[in-house]
Amino acid sequence: MSGSSDLFAPLGPPPPLPERLRPKTLDEVAGQEHLTGPEGALTRMLAAPSLGSMIFWGPPGSGKTTVARLIGKQAQAEFVQVSAIHSGVAELKKIFETARARRADGRATLLFVDEIHRFNRAQQDSFLPVMEDGSITLIGATTENPSFELNAALLSRARVLVFKSLDAVALERLIARAESGVGKPLPLDEAARATLIQMADGDGRAALTLAEEVWRAARDGERFDPAGLVAVVQRRAPIYDKAQEGHYNLISALHKSVRGSDPDAALYYLARMLDAGEDPLFLARRIVRMASEDVGLADPQALVVANAAKDAYDFLGSPEGELAIAQAVVYVATAPKSNALYTAFAAATALAKSTGSPPPPKVILNAPTKLMREEGYGDGYRYDHDQPDAFSGQDYWPEAIGRRALYEPVERGFEREIRKRLEWWEKLRRERRGE
Repeated sequence: MSGSSDLFAPLGPPPPLPERLRPKTLDEVAGQEHLTGPEGALTRMLAAPSLGSMIFWGPPGSGKTTVARLIGKQAQAEFVQVSAIHSGVAELKKIFETARARRADGRATLLFVDEIHRFNRAQQDSFLPVMEDGSITLIGATTENPSFELNAALLSRARVLVFKSLDAVALERLIARAESGVGKPLPLDEAARATLIQMADGDGRAALTLAEEVWRAARDGERFDPAGLVAVVQRRAPIYDKAQEGHYNLISALHKSVRGSDPDAALYYLARMLDAGEDPLFLARRIVRMASEDVGLADPQALVVANAAKDAYDFLGSPEGELAIAQAVVYVATAPKSNALYTAFAAATALAKSTGSPPPPKVILNAPTKLMREEGYGDGYRYDHDQPDAFSGQDYWPEAIGRRALYEPVERGFEREIRKRLEWWEKLRRERRGE
């Protein structure tokens, strides 16, 4: 029979290191001093007589759940925590009913909803009545942009507090705390320690999890360099969801780097997206778009190269075909830039939508029937190739609209030559009209 001391022995393995080192006070929260520091926004809110509803927006491992729990401990309210991943309408209804009963007894309820963006619009709307009547004070946590994922009505009743990714200083502070708590240093050389911080990617929980894996893997007296670190912990997948904000942020960064003629930054964002598992053909299609939108006729070859890269990837697949996409990125990024074509097409589209359906001038219409010839279709048309300089100077615009200038080539790249041609034709057009 076991001794009586066994009755009080902890059951099962100890909790993971991130849980054991979870901050006990707001002062211990790393990397969010703009919120939790002496002059932080959250510090000021907590000093007020009453607490308003809040939305915590930030990346994984930035401390959202920890801060919510710490607020719950010091608030004069019943703290209730749910996750939108595991909770449904029935559970919310019970929570709201209990909160209303509690309020009738003069007690408050602080409801923390993790991953609140997972609730659909109707579920989000269900919070509004209990927020309005004061039955609950809501703290919602989300990794997604609240402007896109949360109802405007819900946002209007809550203050959004932005949590930042932990920088290298904050992550180093976390690791130092872990070493103090564990009672021994991480068996990493200086370069490997920096590599671990990079691997954490701004995620405090990830940094502590990686540190714990290192301690588990290290044998007595063993110390890892960066290669050894990668070998024992493997590499975490980058924080990236192709359906969420990270995807749109990176493709925006890639596009703007190409538009801004920075091939190095463009290659970096291309590599990040490929490394995170983005579909290379999605990237190839976007580069084709960039070639038309941001280069256009300043370098007509850009569209050819971008299309060739798409075809090369289709033919070769990964990883060989990805180099062709990189080639297209660099070509488009270093090409002369012009959005004249993009602007002209947008103007033409707007004009077409706003002017109805005026007929083209009859002089440029075909006349395949006798009746059409009698009506003047094609009457007086001058075949350009038979005219001097292969240019007739006729007016091709509907009479109801009149001649418009939509395409204005820039003085860069091949469009400089196009501008010269257009100016020459305009000069001939005026001469042949006797202007």
